[in-house]
Amino acid sequence: MANESLSKAKEAKNDEFYTQYHDIEKEVNAYLEYNPDVFRGKTVLLPCDDPEWSNFTKYFAQNFERFGLKKLISTSYAPESKRYKFGYVPTLFETEAPHFDADKSKTHGKIFVLDHDVTGDGKINVEDLEWQYLEGDGDFRSKEICHLRDQADFVITNPPFSLFREFLAWIVEADKQFLIIGNMNAITYKEVFPLIKDNKMWLGATGFVTDMVFGVPEGAIVKESDKKKAERLGYVGNYTRLGNSCWFTNIDHGRRHQPLPLMTMADNLKFSRHKELRGRDSYIHYDNYDAIEVPYTDAIPSDYEGVMGVPISFLDKYCPEQFVLLGITDRGNVWGLKTKEYSLDEAPNANDLNRRAAFVEIGGVSRRLTATYARLLIQKKICHGS
Repeated sequence: MANESLSKAKEAKNDEFYTQYHDIEKEVNAYLEYNPDVFRGKTVLLPCDDPEWSNFTKYFAQNFERFGLKKLISTSYAPESKRYKFGYVPTLFETEAPHFDADKSKTHGKIFVLDHDVTGDGKINVEDLEWQYLEGDGDFRSKEICHLRDQADFVITNPPFSLFREFLAWIVEADKQFLIIGNMNAITYKEVFPLIKDNKMWLGATGFVTDMVFGVPEGAIVKESDKKKAERLGYVGNYTRLGNSCWFTNIDHGRRHQPLPLMTMADNLKFSRHKELRGRDSYIHYDNYDAIEVPYTDAIPSDYEGVMGVPISFLDKYCPEQFVLLGITDRGNVWGLKTKEYSLDEAPNANDLNRRAAFVEIGGVSRRLTATYARLLIQKKICHGS
């Protein structure tokens, strides 16, 4: 009985989050401000979508002419292929269509296409979307959706968080421009960080501290605390707040080229608003990396030219013209920056220490090695004029 309940809970765990229209609009506006013609003459694919409910489809369809799009394609998963399957009922939009098929409605995905004026009103917008059932269930890994991907210039969507690694690899494989939502902790994934380090992917324009609220299907399981946070932001009903979500992209925007304003090391030690730094003689130096620990992005010293370990949230402010990204402490010694390894004889927490950066913590007469959270290893670009 316990195993059955666990199985049901796992099946019910929500992997569907509907992005709010204004969040999409705010993010995409940043790319348009940087390059007004970024989408002109291009084909945009919105996979892993739910076109009848999706704000992605609505937003790009409504702005089809303003963006100068060539074609918009949006696809959905078949209801029976989703992890979340409770209470599926076809919409009137689908059932009133002449090609409605009750069986296909459950087992096949759908494709929506917009590329010309269907209604004859002289405009191309959401009213001109045409839809059909896909041949398969809409899985992005299928040949059918891969073919659509290969036609597209941009892939834009909020993919299932559980498939983020695989979905990103699917895009990179085809060398497409993209804008997708994921968990900020994905920064540390071995499949993700190398792309960021090599400047092939970066964070979107919306900052980490921005609350992103998502719609969820009726009856979906969400954390009560996240639901209450959404309610405090004015979203009552089937909504949840995901504070650790962010945009990942390889589309350029102006925010990533704005240098971070910084104080000198001396001023940080004297005036920092962080009590961990204020009044100290110096920054902590790691025991296993030739780098200093900078626990807050706003405490990066402007005049330090050595290597620094900073929180992953630094990427929210990362300007590639100001700093070079050397590696991350979360992946052993992949980047060749570590200066020593620990044995269990030296420290009972050696495995944790070897996975991360470590420093000597002094308390009274005792000394012990402590591991930090994951840290990005950065260095000031000497050529920068700051």
